[in-house]
Amino acid sequence: MPRITAPTVAEHRAAQQRALLDAARTLLARTGEAPSMAEVAALAGLARPSAYQYYKSRQDLLHALVLDVFPRWTQRVREAMDAEPEPADRIMAYVLTNIRLVAEGEHAVGNALAAVAPGEELDNQSAMMHRQLLTPLVETLTVMGVPDPAVTAELINAIVHSSTRLLESGTGPETVEERVRELLGPYVRENRTIPVREGTP
Repeated sequence: MPRITAPTVAEHRAAQQRALLDAARTLLARTGEAPSMAEVAALAGLARPSAYQYYKSRQDLLHALVLDVFPRWTQRVREAMDAEPEPADRIMAYVLTNIRLVAEGEHAVGNALAAVAPGEELDNQSAMMHRQLLTPLVETLTVMGVPDPAVTAELINAIVHSSTRLLESGTGPETVEERVRELLGPYVRENRTIPVREGTP
């Protein structure tokens, strides 16, 4: 029986699963190919047989990674938006947080998963993530009284997609963020209900 390194068996299992998921994510982002269970176990500091106690196969591990990556992305975006008391500023938070997640490599993991995981399951997860990700943006635009908030949300999201292509083609994240602030800044300022100090984007 493996040595327990946490206060409880449940916490130990959770920590080991987290280590395996993080290792799989690192390897996937690095190579763009599905890693073997042996590679994942080695990076996580586990013996290969131990890895199979948590995931039955490489495909099982990839499924778990799909379910792990997408909700964490959505959570990061929601937290950034919720941190802004002014609704208009949540628009900028939405776009910039998505850009930062792409720059951190999360999008590369998603693309790699699309190449190695089963299409139907990943397509369903991607569609669900898209809906979940747009929901707080649509809600924000609705609160602001914007006409056709769903359409406006899609247009704003197009900026995220364009920014993603720029980042993946080699444009620096600082440059992309600066251009986004120039583009969206006037819209955000125009729709603020709370006056802000001069110089705030």
